[in-house]
Amino acid sequence: MRILPFLVSTTITIALVIGANNKWGGIPPLGRFLSPQQGFWQNAEAADHSFSGSVGNAKLQGRVDVHFDSRLVPHVFAEVDRDAFFVQGYLHARFRLWQMDFQTRAAAGRISEVLGNDPRYLRYDRDQRRMGMVYAAEASLAESEKDPMTREVMDAYTAGVNAYIETLTESSLPIEYKLLDYQPERWSNLKSAIFLKLMSNDLAGRNYVRDIEFSNVKSIFGENAIGILYPQLSDSSHPIVPKGTRFDTAGVKVRKPATADSLYFQRDTAINAKVPQSMTRLNGSNNWAVDSSRSASGHPMLANDPHLGLSFPSIWYEMQLHTPEMNVYGVSFPGTPSIAIGFNDSIAFGFTNAGRDVGEYYKVRFRDGKKDAYWFNGKWEPTRLRVEQIAVRGSATISDTVAYTIFGPVLYDQSFASDDIPVADNTGLAFRWMAHEPSNDLQTFIKLDKAKNYTDYRNAIKTYACPAQNMLFAAKSGGIAIWQQGRFPALWKGQGLYVMPGEDSSYLWQAYIPSRENPHVINPKSGYIQSANQRPVDSAYPYFIPGDYFVPRSVSIDSQLAQLKKVSVKDMMRLQNSNHDYFAAMAVPLLVRYADAARLNATERRLLTEVSQWNFVAEPESESPTIFKAWWSELDTLVWSDEFARIKQIKSFPDDQTLLERLLRDSAFGYVDNINTPQRESLQFQVTAALRNAAARLQAGDDGMEWWKEKNTSIYHLLRTAVTPFARTGLKTGGWKTALNAQSATHGPSWRMIVHLSPETEAYGVYPGGQSGNPGSRFYDNLVDTWAAGKYYRLWVMKKADRDHPRVKWTLTFQHI
Repeated sequence: MRILPFLVSTTITIALVIGANNKWGGIPPLGRFLSPQQGFWQNAEAADHSFSGSVGNAKLQGRVDVHFDSRLVPHVFAEVDRDAFFVQGYLHARFRLWQMDFQTRAAAGRISEVLGNDPRYLRYDRDQRRMGMVYAAEASLAESEKDPMTREVMDAYTAGVNAYIETLTESSLPIEYKLLDYQPERWSNLKSAIFLKLMSNDLAGRNYVRDIEFSNVKSIFGENAIGILYPQLSDSSHPIVPKGTRFDTAGVKVRKPATADSLYFQRDTAINAKVPQSMTRLNGSNNWAVDSSRSASGHPMLANDPHLGLSFPSIWYEMQLHTPEMNVYGVSFPGTPSIAIGFNDSIAFGFTNAGRDVGEYYKVRFRDGKKDAYWFNGKWEPTRLRVEQIAVRGSATISDTVAYTIFGPVLYDQSFASDDIPVADNTGLAFRWMAHEPSNDLQTFIKLDKAKNYTDYRNAIKTYACPAQNMLFAAKSGGIAIWQQGRFPALWKGQGLYVMPGEDSSYLWQAYIPSRENPHVINPKSGYIQSANQRPVDSAYPYFIPGDYFVPRSVSIDSQLAQLKKVSVKDMMRLQNSNHDYFAAMAVPLLVRYADAARLNATERRLLTEVSQWNFVAEPESESPTIFKAWWSELDTLVWSDEFARIKQIKSFPDDQTLLERLLRDSAFGYVDNINTPQRESLQFQVTAALRNAAARLQAGDDGMEWWKEKNTSIYHLLRTAVTPFARTGLKTGGWKTALNAQSATHGPSWRMIVHLSPETEAYGVYPGGQSGNPGSRFYDNLVDTWAAGKYYRLWVMKKADRDHPRVKWTLTFQHI
């Protein structure tokens, strides 16, 4: 009988061993994960952990010394450029490998292979594949590698990443690999190219959704309504190029197709494509520069704060690269070589998103369900079918066939459109995107890192293609400039606003705007330049330039800089952290004027009184921003929801700025009336009803009305709520998307930088994260509190002779073996 207990205990032991070393659902293999030798315990970094050491590699040409300061910022000193980029790749991988891996997998449509069999993941992967993300990266990489300098930089960077990957053991893997139970794969130049396409889509993807939304609005309201509901010009706009600037006649001419009025501008059927829900208007940025005449010190200054999704690990990695050819400091993207935003010994440079529309949809007709031919210019043209094999963890591989046409890949068709209403049989929406076209955009950043003057800056940016950016420049030698740079199609009026006919060549892009004609400002008489995602020019510009532009922040920057006669570094800091809400300053007086106090109860009157006394500064403890946001949101719904209910497909209401300007211009604006009631609602009626609705909603909340609680600015890990302990939630901060401190729930200033181009450069910066991607490190989120408080770190531009300086905490040496 003793054999039975033995068999039972043996069976249980075997089951535990098997169970502990296999992944069960979302639970990692507990045996390995909990193992003291190789599990998550190994990711806990001691407070006195040393980052010093030495690395030998045969691909290095000489010696490289990396000195880390107290914030773990590396100061890289190399004898040749190639070694500097090798070490940059190594350091990116050392501190951010999982981030690099996961983001490029996501961009390539490969998250199902690590996250598992979930319809949401598969939908995302198919969307990335059908958008042609890898196809775009392959085209750009081929073009980039034609340039020997770019090829050398990319090869060196890739070698550095792989040199670190080769050192990894099971115990030293980043914790995310242990949680998800998978292994990193080798880096490649293609992965760096894929990351750049990820940024292209992140910064400009919203524009592509609008083509479909506008088509749906047009199908119900007609083309004339688009000009009213989604105007290209705003009453309040302060363009990048000052109003009244005279432009030369357009260098290229384009022709509107003869069939445009009958096939394009008329009301047609709506588009039922189910587009990704992640598209947002919150991505944006501020930048401005003042020349020596407007600077308190007599030296130029430049400020930049790109507004992107807030995440752990941070999108940025701060560092200095020093070689005989360059000495550049700033932030870099883990996944690509170079400093993306920063300064060197001679210049400073920064970017904001241009908002220009450089992607179009074309409706194509296939011969049949095989999708191997489409009708174009009077005959059936063969498609190029690209079979996408999507690996799904724990399930069979999924095959998805994507048809490529002269326009680009067919993103939506009968097999990939909507859960309930597919597009018509044998039709599809082909996607033409500037990022699909060959370009060497990385070259711009490599050259900017070494630029000495305006000529170098201009040579660096003039070949840049996508995503279009407002590229700001300031030089120690004097001079400021900004170019809206990208490769832009020359469009006839109205082209690209809606899904276009795709059965002949007449709707193709006919030409590109010459780079020299892109909007730009050089050394203006005002002494300053600014951009904040607004329309770059007024109506005098000779080209049609549709886009998704933003008004309030640019007006705030322009107005405040105009009032400052001599700008100091403290002024620059104050502006970047300004919580003054320009939009609220325009909208609140309108709301208060039309609120009928007689129809309000005591609670509602209290809210009205509080907002009417507000100074329009969205401070964390204030309740007024919460009341205003709720009030305006309810008014927005009352004005638009009845008419827009007729559109059953994807849509979005007109911008807040559009509604405000319409109401300021005409209190009897037709959309104010509710078409579903027999009476005619006035603006006073709707504004009052909106306040009452807002009051009821706010009373239902149980956390109070302090703005920081309502806004709930939080920084989540890239795996979002799956790893909530790795997040920082409910930061006590102010601001809003219409303030210069453009914080919302999960977006905000991802890097604040101010550069004073004095003889000895004075620079400040901060980002909401930390240098390490390891949640077990004290450098994972150690910068967040400084960022949230609106404070800065003085950026230390180390000199080679400073190797024994007290600021140096650790030294990592690289050398050829």
